[in-house]
Amino acid sequence: MRVLVIDPDLARAALVAEGLVGVHPLEVRQAALFDEAEVARFSPDVVVIASDSPDRDTLESLREAGHSNTRPVVMFVDRSEPGLAEQAVRAGVAAYIVDGLAPSRVRSILDVAISRFALTQQLRGDLAKAKADLESRKVVDRAKGLLMKERGLDEDGAYRLLRKLAMDRGKPIGVIAADLLAFAGILRGDAS
Repeated sequence: MRVLVIDPDLARAALVAEGLVGVHPLEVRQAALFDEAEVARFSPDVVVIASDSPDRDTLESLREAGHSNTRPVVMFVDRSEPGLAEQAVRAGVAAYIVDGLAPSRVRSILDVAISRFALTQQLRGDLAKAKADLESRKVVDRAKGLLMKERGLDEDGAYRLLRKLAMDRGKPIGVIAADLLAFAGILRGDAS
């Protein structure tokens, strides 16, 4: 396991490493500040941020890094203000622990955060696929409508024609439907 500990306090950072004794293989690096370039270079399995209280710059950096550098982030803070936990979670923090950095708890917290992060990533992927499938279905329905109008087909006949075109060309039916709609638009003069 590769762990990047972001903490200016070396003693507090050492508590994280102490909590991971017995994990093999293990590589722990410590940095004083969150640096997206350092995270990318080290490519840790998990990032642990420990601090007195989370600052808005760190949360903003996490939010920006989360789009391109997705990995679980665990945040241990000594104290928190109302709303900061929610901001941290929105920034991509998988676990936000207030006044709970004890070596005996570190490994279980990281394990849960890594599992939770993997589940969240899977759910995001499933959501993106569902949105793409829905969009493809809308395109197919519009293409069927065009075929029904222009060729005098019923809905089933229009779908069969789209499916045959897709199989003949070795492309997904959504791609064929999008192409059909694009060409129809060109013929109508919609494209400049």
